[in-house]
Amino acid sequence: MIKGRMLIMKKDMKIVIFGAGAIGQSVGGWLAGVHENLYFLDRGEVAKTMKEKGITHFQQGKENEGVHVSVKVISDIKDARDADVIAIGVKTFSLEGVAKMIKDTVGDRPFIVAMQNGVENQVILSKYFSKVIYCVIGYNAWIEKPGVVGYQKKGPLIFGTRNNELMDEMKEIAAVFNRGVETVVVDHLQDAAHSKVIINLTNSLTTLVGLGFKEISDYGYFQKLLSNLLYEGVQIVKAAGYHECKIGGMPPWLLIKLSAMLPQWITRPLFMKNVRKMVMSSMAQDIIQRGGHDSELETINGYIVGLADKHGVKAPYNRAIYELCKREFAGESFTPRDVKDVWKEVQPRLDG
Repeated sequence: MIKGRMLIMKKDMKIVIFGAGAIGQSVGGWLAGVHENLYFLDRGEVAKTMKEKGITHFQQGKENEGVHVSVKVISDIKDARDADVIAIGVKTFSLEGVAKMIKDTVGDRPFIVAMQNGVENQVILSKYFSKVIYCVIGYNAWIEKPGVVGYQKKGPLIFGTRNNELMDEMKEIAAVFNRGVETVVVDHLQDAAHSKVIINLTNSLTTLVGLGFKEISDYGYFQKLLSNLLYEGVQIVKAAGYHECKIGGMPPWLLIKLSAMLPQWITRPLFMKNVRKMVMSSMAQDIIQRGGHDSELETINGYIVGLADKHGVKAPYNRAIYELCKREFAGESFTPRDVKDVWKEVQPRLDG
């Protein structure tokens, strides 16, 4: 029996959630009510609020039916030295520093559950740890206010490893997570991760036009931009050799293709139904809500554009939106653009 399995073969594994953003709080909130030996690691006002008020989580449209849970909070990484599992919920742009901190203080003993969008976390974490489980998040969540997190649907979480190692250990950890939220172990991590990256492409455009923060002046342009952004993503990912992995309620690739190719008078009702269900993306939370400059633009949109270049796929929509977001988000103070203005900048690039 390898050392890793000996650590996990225990009834009450200690789980530490590092990072209390929307994903960390939702996953941790679901688990806290069913797993006693769970701790959040955070500092400052976030830690203070969780200690005093716990976490309340609610599903979209059911704000008055929120579930409150008390949680345990630690503020010193040294208190995680005996953790069996550390689930890292920080964004990719903060991951390198967090990984180094954990490695320097805790070492390589615990299993790491990585909860970031994209695939860059596979490059970063593999430099520091030998037992990493990558978790593809199959739902959207947002911070409503300190200590209150909303989510579109409950799960699923998709567990996988780069080379399908640690299968037995993953199943044991997933069994614990399953008590709070649907958690699936797969042997095709890269398909799952890239299928999610396609959906994450929407975050850039919805942030750029301020969906949820300002009125969309023309849904025809918005649908054309969004549908083609996603369909190009499908073509790029397929050209790179990855296959569709159906995750939760995310749209299948065929529907994405039809949305881009069929006349809008056919597809508009379904498109608008899906738009009404959209919640504030993590990118919008970073750029608009918090007024920051760091986002997942490079690790999502930049990655897809790079993949298109590598495999010879034209990607005019993705390239234009990526470059436009890169320019706009870098400004001193970002103000969402009107979708008509965005279209005026994108349209000339489509014939190039």
